[in-house]
Amino acid sequence: MGFDDYWYVVAESGALTQDRALARCVLNQTLACFRGADGEPTVLFDRCLHRNAPLSAGVVRDGLLSCPYHGWTYDGRGRVVSIPSLAADATRKLALCSAPLPVLERDGYVYVRLKRDAPETIAPFRMPHFGERGWCTLRLQNRFSNNVANCVENFIDIPHTAFVHRGIFRSSRTERLTATVLRERGEVHVTYRNERANLGTYAWFLNPRGREIEHTDSFFAPNVTSVVYRMGAKTFSITSQAVPVTDEETLVYTDLTYAFGVLNAFTAPFVRAHGQRIIDQDIDVLGGQMAVIRRYGKAFRDTPADLIHSLVDSIRSAIARGEDPLALPPFSQEIEFYV
Repeated sequence: MGFDDYWYVVAESGALTQDRALARCVLNQTLACFRGADGEPTVLFDRCLHRNAPLSAGVVRDGLLSCPYHGWTYDGRGRVVSIPSLAADATRKLALCSAPLPVLERDGYVYVRLKRDAPETIAPFRMPHFGERGWCTLRLQNRFSNNVANCVENFIDIPHTAFVHRGIFRSSRTERLTATVLRERGEVHVTYRNERANLGTYAWFLNPRGREIEHTDSFFAPNVTSVVYRMGAKTFSITSQAVPVTDEETLVYTDLTYAFGVLNAFTAPFVRAHGQRIIDQDIDVLGGQMAVIRRYGKAFRDTPADLIHSLVDSIRSAIARGEDPLALPPFSQEIEFYV
């Protein structure tokens, strides 16, 4: 078991076409992504078999990808179907093929897996309520100058919101929150209690009566976080897929999904702008964190309020050791902290 056993987003479905290739990098591996003549997504390692030129810089026509160096042309199965310097029958006799990586298309995303013989039990994360009637989903894509571990910690971390997003999302009010933290089956789930009004700029709309909010944060191995707020008839969730580009760079696909009833369509521009503003602030603070880590190394000091992050680290560390995170024993604990 390793990180290459899992599925990672390489593109939104609409971005992958039959007339251009997309260059992507996952776990330090460069990839060329395009749609074959049958419309199905194809992902190859980004190197031509001939002279290792980058295929992602090539031309795609009718689902065929041509290398920019000598014109070697690949179909959607990675087979070399044309070598301009050779006759057609000579090309066929060579039977050259760049074996495509496993690919799945689901919920409007195209996923790739770097390991061909990974367990079939591992599947891409299902995006909640995607395409369901009564729900609106807005998609954002952002690049962070930090690693996956620090990104997912940020995405399910309440205390930072009162400072990094002061006034926009939360403010520091020293309100006591309690939570149940549970680790099981490669997942971490946190159920919060006592949250009511500390929601920043749009609290008047999201929770006008100040009722207790149903708030859960979750982590799904190895790179997905989910934040869900239920406020009476309104539900708002943030689902983030943190794709490891390199050890210090992460491409994050974020779904803002909500059910506001008849107001869904009218609120979309505000939700998108507000969500992106918050993400921009996280990009800045995580970039600064990585700059300090490069200078001084990673030396974190945890408090009881950081139990959530410790459990996420325990799952990712198990994967890094080649172990199955499902084998970790279940763990549950009550915590409290102030925001």
